[in-house]
Amino acid sequence: MSVGFIGAGQLAYALARGFTAAGVIATHKITASSPDTGLPTVTGLRKLGVNFTTSNKETVKNSDVLFLAVKPHIIPFVLDEIGPDIENRHLVVSCAAGVTIQSIEKKLSLCHLAPKVMRCMTNTPVVVREGATVYATGTHAKVEDSMLLEQLMASVGFCIEVEEDLIDAVTGLSGSGPAYAFTALDALADGGVKMGLPRRLALRLGAQALLGAAKMVLDSEQHPGQLKDNVCSPGGATIHALHVMESGGFRSLLINAVETSCIRTRELQCLADQEKTSTAAIKKTTLDKVLQESTSIGVKGRTSLLNNSKGTKNKN
Repeated sequence: MSVGFIGAGQLAYALARGFTAAGVIATHKITASSPDTGLPTVTGLRKLGVNFTTSNKETVKNSDVLFLAVKPHIIPFVLDEIGPDIENRHLVVSCAAGVTIQSIEKKLSLCHLAPKVMRCMTNTPVVVREGATVYATGTHAKVEDSMLLEQLMASVGFCIEVEEDLIDAVTGLSGSGPAYAFTALDALADGGVKMGLPRRLALRLGAQALLGAAKMVLDSEQHPGQLKDNVCSPGGATIHALHVMESGGFRSLLINAVETSCIRTRELQCLADQEKTSTAAIKKTTLDKVLQESTSIGVKGRTSLLNNSKGTKNKN
């Protein structure tokens, strides 16, 4: 089995590192492609020993399981490019938020009668093999395809199959969840520093507190509310702190964050369906900037030559 990533950003890097750390696939059997060779994640992939190329078609050629790890609005253009190269052996797995299986199958079916497509939503903690992944199966994907994807994703964390209509909500919860946790941890560390702790120690203690709390939830059958109550002594420091959090709307903020992320995910699908933006305009990569700068320099150069030419003519 070989694995390919269309896109070489944070998700591709996290999955590649997680897969190799778990021992489910060797690095020389992984290929990733991106037009931007200067990404830090590209450097990281190369250090891992992953094959890197700027050609998406080459990635398809060298892969059995193909992860689409690009922004949602780029998906239609990628599918147009690689569609003719998809074969029966390929399992196409979309990691793009909001992009439905049906929309991918519709695109690929223009070149292939029965494309095997699956959709998954995972998160960046796969890099430390503590990811949270859900997946849904397409029309033509078989049981063995589901087993293969689950084998890969379970090697880097929790993995479960769900109905596709739940994936947008999963994106808002666990897909975006690490960002919520990092923000909370950053704030906790700031609080520790404010009260006199060294930054490094404050960060370590905050991270350990979150890690331990998560493990208690997963290892016990107790509701988080009960576990919270167990920490709160009558009239103690913790209940006073929780009162401040409740006054600031802490619960509502998290609920609203999950809802907003979910809604935005659905909006991204609408953008992908429109397909009105050119690939060059939507990628906005460093490569695009370089090309734009080169064009700008070229225009200036031509203008300068033109002016020189005019000056020469005037002299004559």
